[in-house]
Amino acid sequence: MPKFLPRILITGLPCATLALCAAAQTQTTTQKPGMDPAAATQRAVSLAERGQCAEALPVLKRNMAHLADKDLRYRSGMAAARCAMSIDDAATAVDALVMLRHYFPNDPEVLYVCTHFYSQLANRSAQTLAEGFPTSPQVSKLNAEALESAQKWDEAIAAYRQILSQNPELPEIHYRIASILLDKSSDADTAAEAKKELEEELKINPDSATAEFALGEIARRAGDWDVAVRHFSRTAQLDVGFVEADLALGMSLSSENKFAEAITPLELYVKAVPEDPAGHYQLAMAYSRTGNKAGADRELQAQRDALEKAKMRRAPNAPPR
Repeated sequence: MPKFLPRILITGLPCATLALCAAAQTQTTTQKPGMDPAAATQRAVSLAERGQCAEALPVLKRNMAHLADKDLRYRSGMAAARCAMSIDDAATAVDALVMLRHYFPNDPEVLYVCTHFYSQLANRSAQTLAEGFPTSPQVSKLNAEALESAQKWDEAIAAYRQILSQNPELPEIHYRIASILLDKSSDADTAAEAKKELEEELKINPDSATAEFALGEIARRAGDWDVAVRHFSRTAQLDVGFVEADLALGMSLSSENKFAEAITPLELYVKAVPEDPAGHYQLAMAYSRTGNKAGADRELQAQRDALEKAKMRRAPNAPPR
């Protein structure tokens, strides 16, 4: 196995071994024709708690998202996720986790289980990739990304350049190198080197919204507003969901005193990210400079509200709102 890929840790799952779960597949399902779904699900949850996953899982899969009883829906989703993970049924595990996040978005145990199981699923996929395709560029990328995550910047750059030496047309690699360079330093020489990498990325992948955005950021930090506006506009065209580009575009236009033009992207941003005080502040300034006092006052109040909510989220033991 490659050095930097994490090994899988499987703990706390209901089926002690895969053999137990496989043996249970010979048993009959828990929901007989005409049986009440809630009663069948309750029995399936009990079976899952005793490790009889293969027998319980078909009923849990069928019923968990349709139960009227909220507590039973919660317990069935948890049981389905744990059982699916224990028998390596990734699709069912993800379905259960998505259902739990939908119905119980702020439940600490749901958040913990999602973090734990998604991490396991990622590790399993990484291990399968490493074992099945050890010399592939994808494995090399995973190793380079691990170095990057550990902030071993020079080693990560060297790993990415090694990938490019073997696969010069592979997308995202030049962008990765540029991102590391910009994380390492903000001086002009480093920015210039990162800019070259991003331009190389766009030669390989002309539709890279992330590369366009990074070029816009380099220009914005340098006060080169026309170039920044061009790159941020291109980013927004390539990816309408890249809302950070709307904020950056609005800020750049405002810096050029083009306040009327800044309003549209800033309005798009605050609509998409209403909890960000910065967006409301920037829009308030644009409104103010174009004579829209009511709009400016409204956005300044929205900024204050967003700041207060952010403070409440950061406060320890903050009461639920």
